[in-house]
Amino acid sequence: MRAVYLAAAAALALTSAWAVAQDAPESLLPKMFEDSTPAAPKPSTAKPAVQPGSANREGTRSVSTPVVQPLSGPGNIASGNVNAQEGSDNVLSRVPSLEELAKMTPDDFEALLGTDVVFDTPPQARRSMDTAGLLDESEGGLRPDSLSVQNGRLIELLLSANKGSLVSRWGHILVRRALVSRLRAPQGMSPQDFLALRVGLLLRMGETDAARALLQDIDIADYTPAVGNVALDVYQGTADFTGLCPIIATQGDLRDDPTWNVAKTMCQAFRGNSAAAIAELDRDMSRGTMPKIDMLLAQKYAGAAGKSRKAVTIEWDQVKDMTPWRYGLALGVGLEPPAKLMAAAGPQYNYVAALAPMVGLERRAAAADWAGASGVLSNAAMVDLYSQIYADSSVTGDWQDRAESLRDAYTQQDAAARLSAMQALWNGAADSSARYARQVLTAAAAARMPASQEMADQAALLIASMLSAGYDANAVRWASVVPAGSESWALLALAAPGRTTPVDTGTLDKFIKGDGSAGKRKAAFLIAGLAALDRLGSSQAGRYSNDMALRLNIATRWTEAIDSAARRGDQASVILLAGFGMQGADWHRMTPRYLFHIISALRQVGLEADARMIAAEAVARV
Repeated sequence: MRAVYLAAAAALALTSAWAVAQDAPESLLPKMFEDSTPAAPKPSTAKPAVQPGSANREGTRSVSTPVVQPLSGPGNIASGNVNAQEGSDNVLSRVPSLEELAKMTPDDFEALLGTDVVFDTPPQARRSMDTAGLLDESEGGLRPDSLSVQNGRLIELLLSANKGSLVSRWGHILVRRALVSRLRAPQGMSPQDFLALRVGLLLRMGETDAARALLQDIDIADYTPAVGNVALDVYQGTADFTGLCPIIATQGDLRDDPTWNVAKTMCQAFRGNSAAAIAELDRDMSRGTMPKIDMLLAQKYAGAAGKSRKAVTIEWDQVKDMTPWRYGLALGVGLEPPAKLMAAAGPQYNYVAALAPMVGLERRAAAADWAGASGVLSNAAMVDLYSQIYADSSVTGDWQDRAESLRDAYTQQDAAARLSAMQALWNGAADSSARYARQVLTAAAAARMPASQEMADQAALLIASMLSAGYDANAVRWASVVPAGSESWALLALAAPGRTTPVDTGTLDKFIKGDGSAGKRKAAFLIAGLAALDRLGSSQAGRYSNDMALRLNIATRWTEAIDSAARRGDQASVILLAGFGMQGADWHRMTPRYLFHIISALRQVGLEADARMIAAEAVARV
């Protein structure tokens, strides 16, 4: 493509030179450098041209004859009617005029000059497809060969059949880390297909930024139709349709469907031909290429590229549902769809809004109540968002009050005042998921709280807040304060690092008896977690499993698969299988048996810290 535009530029330069000579424009030189009258030409005294290979010792200018390279391309261009000579390797019969060049679209140039894309990146600068990813093993990623000997069909199933909604925040974080690691493709799968599957799952998880970063880790020259399919999803998920333009310019034939073709027309506008692009979008509108709202948003987006001033009014009254295309374009042109429409759209759009810098702070904060609980946003990212709200005087009302409460949770001198500020944030949440997101928000503030007997009755919430961001060492400081058999005790029994002794069964019985959760699910998850972490004797684990009908040792095809991967030490397969088993809208979709096998497998392959956090999260969130 670069060669195409260079050739076009050369043609344009030649034509422009003729136009300058014909129009005789006013000189741009200062008057003092201009001659009053043209000097008469002197007789030529030029010496013979210096032969190749000899030195021009006298300093005279050597005479050279310009060489014009022939331009290749197909026969006709409709807009300029420029023909190539038959039988002459598509050599142009004449250079197009300036007027003809002005009327040509980028597609006309491609048709005129040839459509073969030449990627001129030197080999040493090209990125390898062998281990595409973001995290190296030294940076916390998985080993590059983690999946290289695995059956490709199994990995394809685990990646493609995972809908992306995981019950566990820590499980989400663990799966994300695996997906962005620098990994070789499994057996029987091409690197491009493997990358496309990983990017697709990241998008379904709401990880649009991670998906884009992973996609951009390979060169466009290596794109295949499978990669092209997820590329459109990535850029509409990040409200960055112009990010598609380099792909479309060089690999425009990856797809052939209405959405891709309309995106191609929008890119034409951003390549300098907005008038032709708007006209083409008008024709697509009349043909019914896409629904009206989709075409109107495309016109508005394309209209931002050039001098076209066509007014486009977006009305949402007749729109019944939201799509990634509509939401991405709306954000791209600075619009926020109606709240009623977004309320029925699902949590995926909240993840997009939480990460989108063009969205207002209040809308991002509301979306953070979803993104924080799921694992899309970290504690640091949420604190940064609230800090922006606090510093923005234009944000008033409840969100400003919450930002001030968060500041008080960190800065108040009195520990009771800091606790009160955190409670205001927790209790103001709309539901249990948002409440857990607020605990993620306050995790660092909770970790700074002194362990005291006066606050022992609030310790469970503080410990849950700390563990939501991994402050397990800070949480353990409360071990001598919390009552035995309380929820605080249960969380620490699961989350404490380095514990080698089993828990006291009498204290465990006390917890089970006092458990007020529906169906005693907290107790069931506690027993499953303790047994998987080897913090409950095997005989005792069997007894509790039978007494509470947990069926921890009943095998299924999935439990056999994850247990087998754990015995082999196959860390990557264990993570993908765990993510597959943790699918669901909330923790009520998880069973103690599946939790037991997930935590046990993670511990066996060296991921005990992740296993402990998932076990504690299960007890805290039901």
